[in-house]
Amino acid sequence: MAGEIEVEVVFALPRQQVLVTVSLQAGSTVADAIAASGMAQRFPGQDLAAATAGVWGRPVARDCRLRAGDRVEIYRPLVIEPREARRRRAEAGKTMAAPRAGRDARDSGRASGRGGSR
Repeated sequence: MAGEIEVEVVFALPRQQVLVTVSLQAGSTVADAIAASGMAQRFPGQDLAAATAGVWGRPVARDCRLRAGDRVEIYRPLVIEPREARRRRAEAGKTMAAPRAGRDARDSGRASGRGGSR
């Protein structure tokens, strides 16, 4: 149908992700797509009206006009800022990942055949 576009609307929780394809009139906005997706009804405990939204990973205003094939993403607020999380791990003496026992950075590539010659 001329004058209609299809877009995807996505929202994710840690253990659940939902992607909905909606048909809208050409010239529709991010807010229109979110409303048409029914995400607020699927996730009543989430404040989606206040959530930041984006299109293909780029935050946009709710009045941003959509094009056919766009993916509208509804972002959850951060539980903790990344810098604060790193600071807390450092204070606790934790790192992101510990090296495997018996190996160090110098020989990590040689065991798999990826190391260069010396």
